[in-house]
Amino acid sequence: MKKTALITGASSGIGLELAKVLASKGDNLILVARNRPKLEELKKQLEEQYKISVLVITQDLSIPNAAQIVYNITNQKEIQIDYLINNAGFGDFGMFYETNWEKEHRMIELNITTLTQFTKLYLKDMVTRNNGKIMNVASTAAFQPGPTMAIYYATKAYVLHFSEAIANELKDKNVTVTALCPGATSTGFQSVAEMEESKLVKGKKLPSSKEVAKYGYKAMMKGKQVAIHGFMNTVLANSVRFIPRKMVTMITRSVQDKAK
Repeated sequence: MKKTALITGASSGIGLELAKVLASKGDNLILVARNRPKLEELKKQLEEQYKISVLVITQDLSIPNAAQIVYNITNQKEIQIDYLINNAGFGDFGMFYETNWEKEHRMIELNITTLTQFTKLYLKDMVTRNNGKIMNVASTAAFQPGPTMAIYYATKAYVLHFSEAIANELKDKNVTVTALCPGATSTGFQSVAEMEESKLVKGKKLPSSKEVAKYGYKAMMKGKQVAIHGFMNTVLANSVRFIPRKMVTMITRSVQDKAK
């Protein structure tokens, strides 16, 4: 029997590549994002190539109760969600006292509130069935404070800690939660966050969304609780435990400042 995966932020980047990976395994898909033309194009491509069923839901996930709207649609259509992938999210770059609050408010709603509500809604069904998998896309940003991207780093710390906590709560259930923690990746993220001039990404050869998606899929299927993509990312993420916190913040700031 085919499984069904719901993927948020599926119109580009890691979300799009995850859709391709899951489709290649024969899974049906629910693709959620704001960009309907891109979703429809992806739907056509995947249905033709893999003979699966794809449902497109156009929804701005940064508005209150967005997850409930999507859940109601899948519930009314009696679609069982076997894999929930909370991938949608964005960042912002700049000094907190100078950045735009409206954009940051939407970031908090999307990165934290919507992700949490999606998890709440679909997890209850998974626990009742005693079966399911959830992937919450966090970031290596989750492991330390991030000057010049203060709110983004904080939202990803929430995603990581939230995911680890509920993974522990589910240890006697046949349901797993994976926090995927990629480092800087070649997606549209940097453009949205307006950080193309940051030393973190400028002139760097970044891992592709495809690489990260394949890694994340394998980690989710294994039920891995925290999945950090890349050896150096793993080393750096874990090294912050042994460095004074003030120094960690200083190092992060120096890495993210604009390249001169």
